[in-house]
Amino acid sequence: MKKLLYLSYPVLSLLCFSCRVSRQAFNPDKKYSPAEVRKDYQLFRHILEDLHPSLYWYTSRDSMNYFFDKGYAELNDSMTEPQFRTVLSYVISKVRCGHTSIRYSRDYGKYLDTAKLAQFPLILKFWKDTMVVAANLNRKDSILKRGTVIQSIDGRTIQQLKDTLFNYFVTDGYNLTGKYQYLSTGLNFSYWYKNIIGFGNEFTIDYLDSNRMLKETRIPLYDPKADTMRRSRPMPGRPAPEPGRRTRKKREAFLTRNLQIDSAANTAFMTLNTFENGNHLVRFFHRSFRTLDELHISNLVIDVRTNGGGDATNSTLLTRYIIDKKFKVADSLYAIRRHSRYDKYIGKGLLYRFLMTVVSSKRADGKYHFGYFERRRYSPVQKHHFEGQVYILTGGNSFSATCLFAGALKGQKNVTLVGEETGGGYYGNTAWMIPDVTLPVTRVRFRLPRYHLVVDRTREKNGLGVLPDVAALPSVEAIRKGLDFKTAKAKELIRLRATVKK
Repeated sequence: MKKLLYLSYPVLSLLCFSCRVSRQAFNPDKKYSPAEVRKDYQLFRHILEDLHPSLYWYTSRDSMNYFFDKGYAELNDSMTEPQFRTVLSYVISKVRCGHTSIRYSRDYGKYLDTAKLAQFPLILKFWKDTMVVAANLNRKDSILKRGTVIQSIDGRTIQQLKDTLFNYFVTDGYNLTGKYQYLSTGLNFSYWYKNIIGFGNEFTIDYLDSNRMLKETRIPLYDPKADTMRRSRPMPGRPAPEPGRRTRKKREAFLTRNLQIDSAANTAFMTLNTFENGNHLVRFFHRSFRTLDELHISNLVIDVRTNGGGDATNSTLLTRYIIDKKFKVADSLYAIRRHSRYDKYIGKGLLYRFLMTVVSSKRADGKYHFGYFERRRYSPVQKHHFEGQVYILTGGNSFSATCLFAGALKGQKNVTLVGEETGGGYYGNTAWMIPDVTLPVTRVRFRLPRYHLVVDRTREKNGLGVLPDVAALPSVEAIRKGLDFKTAKAKELIRLRATVKK
């Protein structure tokens, strides 16, 4: 036994050494030669041209060729992965498909999960001609507080910033609301400012003070490592007990989808942050609408502002609880190919090839149509169907299946869309099956939707999202006070309707 243990020590040491080497092997600053990035880039272009079903939906073939050539011309020097990703992002944004986007390699993604990188210190809320401080990572900054209007950053106005940065964000069609929302989310502005414009050790900020006077200040780069070191250590004591698994799951479920009842206003508030499977949405919808029926609730506010979509089966079921007529999910839904010589670069390529063979068939137009959804008409749910007034809150993060839901109900007599244009398209999108493609040299990935969806051919193909019936737009005052202006607008409409009825 001792001999066996003795022999295992070198093996264990070798394994531990290998693990250390593996952890240390990834170099985020590694540069790829022009020949290497060109190889990946050409494959990137060929796969899109061969398999993307909507490559020329909003951008002509000649224009896409121009952008492809322009991107290739940038590959004349060695590049890091973020630099290469930036070139790809510029080109892919010209496809005008929100489901077609660039992703880091898995190794680089893992690196970002733990790396504490320096950041632009302000989280900003953007809209048409305004940028406002939503949060300041430098907590000791007493000048640039929440609600402060920023006029320029390093001399660049909001118009100049969006003219530069919007070229790298994907969206459906000509939608801008989604781009503003994306720029306003988390550290997205910091990331793109760094990669497109570049960071120094500090930034010059022109802002309006409380008297609306133009002032200038300089702020340092935010260093999370230094900030962590400055934090005081927690007082020793008994640590709070970790919540049990059941408690955690309930908390996660509540944050994902929940129903709150305001009995005094005879109003229910349903929050839906996803239509993804795995969230027991079928059961949630059944219980929720049964509750609304039993309590005779007259008003239902459905918040899908942060719902990026998911399984269309779930969004369709929710629609059926509210809609007053039969409807279709798709007038047309097709792929241009079921497989190609590039399948080996597509994640789960064999599985997707099998599924597409099962569900789609070639028609006279040469396309592979998903006939089930083109033929299927859905009827309203009879049991616990909601007959009251419905207010759907939408915004730039409302995307994909959420737009199928909001679009199907738009124009119905008892439904009011409140908020901002959705980030996803109203006429249709390119989605349904969306595998990742991994480029062999850099391992950078991009999403490749396989099906072209036109929801309703009678709708105008204008490249816009689902527009609200009643606009509820951000304001400086709302940001400063942290107001939920869209819910407030829905409540105002409910009170106004109640007053008119009296």
